[in-house]
Amino acid sequence: MYKLRELDREDLKRINRWRNDPHLIACLGAPYRHINEDVDREWYDKYLHARNNSVRCAIVDDENETEILGLISLLSINYINRSGELHIMIGGSENRGKGIGTFAVNAMIEHAFCNLNLRRIELGVLETNLAAIRLYEKTGFVREGVKRKANYKNGEYVSMIMMGLLKEEWNLQNR
Repeated sequence: MYKLRELDREDLKRINRWRNDPHLIACLGAPYRHINEDVDREWYDKYLHARNNSVRCAIVDDENETEILGLISLLSINYINRSGELHIMIGGSENRGKGIGTFAVNAMIEHAFCNLNLRRIELGVLETNLAAIRLYEKTGFVREGVKRKANYKNGEYVSMIMMGLLKEEWNLQNR
């Protein structure tokens, strides 16, 4: 089984490898660029100072909490609007298609709605990332719109599908 734990400085070496993997980044909304370990250390330090409006968790196996399988984050948490933005990355291709993402998204949704008292989670996903779209729909997210040709990926512009999940929808789904 899997679990979430807060991101740790020791996780940065593996995350840096993932963030420098052009095949992995091609599936995500972020642009590909070379990132050295100093940049990731600074990224982590900024997270530590922004923990009041962000949650970054490593996805790990219960039996080996030191080797992370992925990263899931709830960012831009707004306590007035009670909303946040979900991001997920499953690192190695050998860990995809095993239910790790489904577990992590469900766990973060529950944390957001039950512990942080949020009422809305939103995300953007590349229209070409069909596996991620299926995952989000399976976990209750609804398509809310499209940002047409919004991201430049691999020499072409790709649209972003905007999705959202409301707490009341999640409550109905999980009765």
